[in-house]
Amino acid sequence: MFNNISPRYDLLNRVLSLGIDKLWRKKAVKILKRSQPEKILDIATGTGDFAIECLNADPISITGIDISTGMLDVGKKKITKLGYDHKIQLIEGDAESMPFTNNNFDAATVAFGVRNFEDLNKGLNEILRVLTPGGMIMILEFSKPSRFPFKQIYWFYFKYVLPLIGKIVSKDTSAYDYLPQSVQTFPHSTEFLLILKKCGFVQNTQKELTFGVATIYTGIKPK
Repeated sequence: MFNNISPRYDLLNRVLSLGIDKLWRKKAVKILKRSQPEKILDIATGTGDFAIECLNADPISITGIDISTGMLDVGKKKITKLGYDHKIQLIEGDAESMPFTNNNFDAATVAFGVRNFEDLNKGLNEILRVLTPGGMIMILEFSKPSRFPFKQIYWFYFKYVLPLIGKIVSKDTSAYDYLPQSVQTFPHSTEFLLILKKCGFVQNTQKELTFGVATIYTGIKPK
């Protein structure tokens, strides 16, 4: 599915979010920068947008990993064109079985990808494994607004408008039906914080963005 939509994925992100996704990434990286990570792992990196944004945290290196070769191909071309290939490396791999040694990265990020993990607990435990003690996990993910009338507007847009635009632009009949379904079933807010705690992360926090449309979650691997 992601291979099919990869050529127009970046365009669709900008159109469907009205450009707000770029602002969300900037806010997430401002929080990430406080931990001063030298080595960052960006999981479900897609076309590399969040990996590129993470350069503003001043790391020595960034590694992006994704299971979709189509998305990675787009990301590699973009990174080379921007002249960032000396700092960002994109590789193919499964978030639930990553080809890295223990205690390897100072920070791990997942932007709009954690809800796609086949086994959420397994994926989070794998992230915990590759983080250094004291390392930060940062997750930027869609959530579920609860306040009237934004909740009603949001779900109408997500259920009817977004899939229609997605189908027209991407030519994929299933990908943008999948998006609202995956957001609806994904645990959010305190439920997700409890999952982070269960997997071994401490000092877990959440920060709502744009009336609860998205949330930044952070946690720390114990020292």
